[in-house]
Amino acid sequence: MDLMRDREEISKKLNIGSEVLYLTKQECSNIGITTDRVLELVKEALVAHGKKEYEMPAKIGVHPFSDVFFHAMPAYVPSKKAVGMKWIECYPQNPKKFGIPQTTGLLILNDVLSGCPMAIMDCTWLTAMRTPAVTVLAAGELHPDAETFGMFGCGVQGVEHVRFIVKSLKKLKKIYIYDVVEAAMNHLIETIQPVVDVPIIKGKNPHELAEHCEVLSSATIITKDTLSVVKDEWVSKGQTILPCDLNTFWDPRITKRADKYIVDSIEEHELFDKMGYFPDGLPNIVCETGEILAGVKKGRTSKDELIVCSNIGMSVCDVVMGREIFDIALNNNIGKIIPL
Repeated sequence: MDLMRDREEISKKLNIGSEVLYLTKQECSNIGITTDRVLELVKEALVAHGKKEYEMPAKIGVHPFSDVFFHAMPAYVPSKKAVGMKWIECYPQNPKKFGIPQTTGLLILNDVLSGCPMAIMDCTWLTAMRTPAVTVLAAGELHPDAETFGMFGCGVQGVEHVRFIVKSLKKLKKIYIYDVVEAAMNHLIETIQPVVDVPIIKGKNPHELAEHCEVLSSATIITKDTLSVVKDEWVSKGQTILPCDLNTFWDPRITKRADKYIVDSIEEHELFDKMGYFPDGLPNIVCETGEILAGVKKGRTSKDELIVCSNIGMSVCDVVMGREIFDIALNNNIGKIIPL
């Protein structure tokens, strides 16, 4: 379907240029997109990124306080007829101070031909879905035979990582989790264990996970200061590490000595480096995650390689997910059409 036909189909239900579809967080999360479909959509976005068939500047942001950020994340993915921008923020103190989530935001989706906004939707659910999807797709390419997986951080992202990981690592025998808040670990197990066949084990400390797991991921906090929770001496050759929290959680010596340091976006990592998030310097980047999924570059070439694959989130995934939500909502009369 070309762009004009696509616009004509949308115009049967939405007066583009005069109306916009508004979708709440609940409407987005209940839209009916399965885990398998999320993986399909995110893979399509990553492959487009890997083949350079997209437009996406590095995310820019503002920082009213030292521990918070706002990010503006525009993207255009021609193959999905998806163009728009996510405006998202993270306030880690929100749960304690105000009893609300630390991350909230909106995604605006536009008509490619006219540029007019077509949808305004909550973006927290799609962010919570596309982030673990990137991790597990990368894990499936870099370490498909792994029998053990470890997750640091048991918040929203940790829960979804554990839910998703069994989709790509088919030989898993054990999943280890760790969080400084034991209640978070208990919640993850109560939520996810009934829907996955692999035993989920509460780790006693970060050292235990680092020593026992072939594949490791982290979704904790992002700070300019490197916390080095996982020590260099705990990590061995042959492991795959997939952080979602930049350079914060891991001893920077790990990424420096890794045989391959892979990132979702070179441009975005270079931007964060300039902002001071890599105080010891950005490691040498060999390729991007999408290039591996697209078959443009090779991932693991030896079982003894130590690989770090840092994925901090790209708006190509956001707009592709947003377009899917929009299409389903419009076709099923979900959401509220409001005048511009």
